[in-house]
Amino acid sequence: MTSPAIEVRELGKRFGAFTAVDALSFTVAPGEIFGLLGSNGAGKSTAIRMMCGLLTPTSGSIRILGIDPATDPEGVKCRIGYMTQRFSLYEDLTVSQNLRFFGGVYGLHGRSLADRRAWAIATAELADREDTLTAELPAGSKQRLALACALLHEPRVVFLDEPTGSVDPVSRRRFWALIDELARDGVTVLVTTHYLDEAEHCDRIAMMHAGRLVAAGSVSELKEVFAGRAVLEIACPRLLDALAVIERAAGVLEATVFGSRVHAVVDDPEVASRIAQALTADDNAPTRLERIVPSLEDVFIHYIAAGYAEGERGS
Repeated sequence: MTSPAIEVRELGKRFGAFTAVDALSFTVAPGEIFGLLGSNGAGKSTAIRMMCGLLTPTSGSIRILGIDPATDPEGVKCRIGYMTQRFSLYEDLTVSQNLRFFGGVYGLHGRSLADRRAWAIATAELADREDTLTAELPAGSKQRLALACALLHEPRVVFLDEPTGSVDPVSRRRFWALIDELARDGVTVLVTTHYLDEAEHCDRIAMMHAGRLVAAGSVSELKEVFAGRAVLEIACPRLLDALAVIERAAGVLEATVFGSRVHAVVDDPEVASRIAQALTADDNAPTRLERIVPSLEDVFIHYIAAGYAEGERGS
């Protein structure tokens, strides 16, 4: 049996009285794209920094390629690539100078550095901009360059912390094409994101909220939480009034505002007619009411709501 590339067991991190990561456990197989999904402040960046040997855990254990970053941080750092949440290169250096600098940091010299530098220029699509100051590059080009620098030493595990937070949708798609290519080459990728559409690219996802793991699995496995149920999307002139009416309707298991609409989880699609009648009686007839395929956002909101309900029962 192949050993996990990443193994996290009961991982915890406290800062004084504040718990940033609480009993986090998961494994990542070699060559897998694994997503840590959660809103800002969920604990994703803290978790990834512990896995990279930059923070010492308060509790639990980590193994990266069989190495404990808490006891051998340098052994882990030389075997992984890490791209931080904020752009991490030197903006007052040119593209070529950044590549030479990071190549030296990773111990690359001579022909090996020249070969990897040429690869990085091609990967970042910067063949005509090697002498351009990094500060002058578009955001998407900067992110591709940062990824190329993190991969110069050909690590087998790569950590990407919110890698597309400041780039446009087209650049995001191009960046994910690079991630897919890495995985095809057998590189293990752990990526944190709060973009739910990006999480669809991952082989498996761990959903985090308030430092804890609330659900994990493939996209299809996570959506199984709605098996035997239906998700309805409803639009009305008075949205918040509609939410209150929908929550009281028989057969509605949960209801949440999604932008300008309400998503309702029901135990039977026929509940839709009762909802329509109740809203019409309230002089708030729906302008849209139809069954939809549940999204990852529906799944995420469901698990957060379930977590709150469990917490209230336990308090």
